[in-house]
Amino acid sequence: MELYSPLIFALGAEVNRQTMLRWLSSDHQKIRSDRKQLETRARRLLQSYLTANEWQKRQYYQAIAGAASACQPGIDDPSLSNEKLAELTAQAATKVVQARDRKAKDAHDHSAVLITDAYATVAIAYRRAASAYTADKEMEQLGTAAVHLVTIANSFMNAESVRSPTEM
Repeated sequence: MELYSPLIFALGAEVNRQTMLRWLSSDHQKIRSDRKQLETRARRLLQSYLTANEWQKRQYYQAIAGAASACQPGIDDPSLSNEKLAELTAQAATKVVQARDRKAKDAHDHSAVLITDAYATVAIAYRRAASAYTADKEMEQLGTAAVHLVTIANSFMNAESVRSPTEM
């Protein structure tokens, strides 16, 4: 049998097609799930951040940076891609949102809502970093905004941590 026979090529193409379909199906499921569980919370946080005063923005930064830090996978495996690490972080943040939703007692508790919304924003940011939203431009844009806010929050908190106590 030839190395590049049409049958082998066709079988390889079918395997690649099936792999691609599974990948697309998986991303579409993630997008649907994220729209249901995370989108409203992340949009609410992003919109309220835009109208916040400096003191409130500081609270947003603390909540977001804390959520991002808490969701880091803690895996020191150099063979893992950045995309895989981002996906693991997004999964961890999503699990926190789900757990907090189940335990939610008071929808008027601003601090609890802010923390849950921060985890939702982190989940969307890291899902965007994992390239899960390439098939959905609206979620991709939301993810991009979330990535920017997570970056700002982390930068702000890092700058705060290096300041001397007399500067604060």
